Amino acid sequence: MAKQISDLKLGILGGGQLGRMLIQQAINYNLTTFVLDPDPDAPCKDLCKVFENGSITDFDTVYNFGKKADIITIEIEKVNIDALEQLEKEGKKVFPQSRVIRLIQDKGVQKQFFKENDIPTAPFQVVTGLDDIRQSSFSYPYVLKLRKDGYDGKGVMVINSDKDVENAFEAPSIIEQYVEFEKEIAVIVARNSKGDVSTFPMVEMEFNSEANLVEFLISPSTYAETVQQRAENIAKNIAGAMNITGILAVEMFVTKEGEILVNEVAPRPHNSGHHTIEGNYVSQYDQLIRAIFNLPLGDTRSLTNAVMINLLGEKGFDGVAKYENLDKVLSIDGAYVHLYGKKYTKHFRKMGHVTVVDIDREKAIEKARFIQKTLKVIA
Repeated sequence: MAKQISDLKLGILGGGQLGRMLIQQAINYNLTTFVLDPDPDAPCKDLCKVFENGSITDFDTVYNFGKKADIITIEIEKVNIDALEQLEKEGKKVFPQSRVIRLIQDKGVQKQFFKENDIPTAPFQVVTGLDDIRQSSFSYPYVLKLRKDGYDGKGVMVINSDKDVENAFEAPSIIEQYVEFEKEIAVIVARNSKGDVSTFPMVEMEFNSEANLVEFLISPSTYAETVQQRAENIAKNIAGAMNITGILAVEMFVTKEGEILVNEVAPRPHNSGHHTIEGNYVSQYDQLIRAIFNLPLGDTRSLTNAVMINLLGEKGFDGVAKYENLDKVLSIDGAYVHLYGKKYTKHFRKMGHVTVVDIDREKAIEKARFIQKTLKVIA
């Protein structure tokens, strides 16, 4: 007799907020969850069935952890891929597949993949260090990104002059043409092992320019249906070309000329999909479980307007987190607060998010702007 989903063990590499929200959904399926994370106080620690404190980049630690699970997934890309490849060879199911994670870990390889598969993206050049950067033919300004280990806006800088070049990364990087964009958008696409594919409606994002983090997200988009369809088709094309099982967040720019260019992708739950918990028929976390367990994909349609605000640690505060004016936010109709269980705050650390839902789009945005100014994470 085939095993039921509730008989299976899900191993998650990474115990941060993405894993936490995935476990909250997994509980609804009676899934047994195992988590590996280097932080002994990781947000997932008290939610999963088994928590292991250990390195997610060490071969033996990841390999031995994976042997205990039926299906292994990730909530962060910086994991030991060699261990995951070995587990796959031994018959373990790893989703997204180790080859997908390897491709996405390196932004240079990722951009080359876009080029080879006719995925629209900004012109780029792979560089090894300062000498390559100095000899580049790209005109200022351009964007410099570390090929590996950049996340949450780290490992990215805009080069405006020769002076900036002297402070550039002395490490393998990519140079990208600076894109004059009208809006940053994102589409999350899911794909199961049968090849069924489904996209969530396109969302519009606003970034904190100092932290280079998503600060504000609006769903669904008000762009023309043709633009939204184009963005969703691009996401589907990438998922198909990768032959991925799982979910993929595709971050894109709409240029001032109306072109859509892919910025980068993430093969896991993503900040651009948190609103789906309250704003859509199925959430990105439910959809991920459906995809990796090869179940029917859910209905991704929006239920109503949803606006998501990231809660970032305030500048000048470093210590045990306190949430100022939480009571004022909880008095707002349609406001859903998600705190990530992180004991300590610091400048720009992601501490939680709030989603506002309202049938009136402008009212939802107005409430979200109020929350953005009112709810502060201090110490």
